[in-house]
Amino acid sequence: MQDREIKLFFSRHLLEWYHGQKRDLPWRRHRNPYYIWVSEIMLQQTRVDTVIPYFERFITQFPTVEALADAPEEEVLKCWEGLGYYSRARNLQQAAKQVKEQYGGQVPNDREAVFGLKGVGPYTAGAILSIAFNRPEPAVDGNVMRVLSRYFLIEDDIAKGPTRVKMERLAAELIPEGEASHFNQALMELGALVCTPKSPRCLICPVMEHCQARLAGCETVLPVKTKAKPPRPEARLAALVEGRGAHAGRVLIRQRPASGLLARMWELPHWPAPPASGGAIEALPPEAAAQDRLRRSLRQAGILARPEAHWKVAEHTFSHIVWTLQVYLCREDAPALPQAAEAPAEYAPAVPAAERFADGGLPEDAGEVRWISRREMADYAFPNVFLKLLNQYFDEREAREAGGE
Repeated sequence: MQDREIKLFFSRHLLEWYHGQKRDLPWRRHRNPYYIWVSEIMLQQTRVDTVIPYFERFITQFPTVEALADAPEEEVLKCWEGLGYYSRARNLQQAAKQVKEQYGGQVPNDREAVFGLKGVGPYTAGAILSIAFNRPEPAVDGNVMRVLSRYFLIEDDIAKGPTRVKMERLAAELIPEGEASHFNQALMELGALVCTPKSPRCLICPVMEHCQARLAGCETVLPVKTKAKPPRPEARLAALVEGRGAHAGRVLIRQRPASGLLARMWELPHWPAPPASGGAIEALPPEAAAQDRLRRSLRQAGILARPEAHWKVAEHTFSHIVWTLQVYLCREDAPALPQAAEAPAEYAPAVPAAERFADGGLPEDAGEVRWISRREMADYAFPNVFLKLLNQYFDEREAREAGGE
C-alpha cells in the first residue's frame, strides 16, 4: 500500500476501535478543560489506576481553576500526597493562578497561551487543546511514540529531540478532520492497552494488518531509546524521635527548605550517612559509625535526642537520586523542645559550625520542627516514603499498646 493509504487505514481503524473499546475514565465524562488538564498532569509518570482516586478527590476539593488558585499550597500538596513528583502540583497551582489572573479563570483555547502556562510542555498543551477543544494539535507522549515507531517502522532514537519533532509532525498528519479529541485519546489508549512496551498484543490490535514493525518481525525491538543515566545512590540516616513528657505519644518531624527537592514538605529528620571508609570514623564498626554520625547530626541541628536502635530500611527513588534510609528509633532527651504550636522551633546549631565530621561532612540545614501525633499527620504533607514510615510506626505502637492492655 502507498504511504497515504497506510495512514488513512491507521486513522480510520484506530478510531473505530476506540469508539468500541475505550475505558470509562472520570475525566472523559466531560469536556471540561480544567478536568482534562488536571488529569494529564497527574498521569505524567503515573498509572491510570493510581490516578483515578486522586483525580476524584482533587476535583472534589478544588472543583474550579479559581478554587485551586486560591487554596493554600499546603492543602494542595496534602491532596497530592502519595502521587509523587510534587513539582507537578506546585506548577499546576501556579498555572491556575495565571489562568485566574490573565484569562478570568477560563482555560484558554489558544496554543500560545496554553504553552505559556507553568509546567505545560508540548504534550500537555497538545492534550488540552485537542481533547478539550478538539483542536488538531498532536499530543505525543511515550505511548504515542511507541505506537508510531512500530506502525511506521521508525528506528530513530525517541529520546532525542529531533525524533520527537518528527513524531509530532507525523501525528498531526494522522488526525482526521474534526476528530482530534477522539483520535489523540485513541492513540494513547492503543499504547496503554495493546501496543504495550514489552509484550505488544498484536493479535487484537486494530491496525496490525499494516504494522510495519510486525511485518518485519521487530515489534518487540522498537522503539529505539537510549537508556537514561541511572539515579545516583545516596545512603542517609533518619531519626524517628519519640517524645516523652509533654511530647509523649508524638514524634518529631521537620519541614524541608522553601526551594529545591520536595520543597516545604515534611519529613523525618535525616542526614547523609558516613562513608564506608575514610577518616577517623573507619575505626568504628559500621553500625557504631552510623549511630555516632546520627547522634552528632541531631546535636548539630539542636535536636535533643539520642539514637537507641536501628528500626527499618526504606528506599525512595527520584529521577536522579535513590535514597536508602537507615531509620533509627531515637528518644527525646530533657530538657524538652518547646511545643511547636506555642513556639515553632527552628534549627539552631548547638555546636559551632566549624566542628566538622572527620570526613569533612557537615549536617544539612532544614526548616521548622513539630511534634505530632498520628491524628495530626492529616495537617501535614509528607513524601510517600515518610508517610509510610510514620504509619508503620504508629501501627506498631498501637499494636503494642493494645497487647499490653
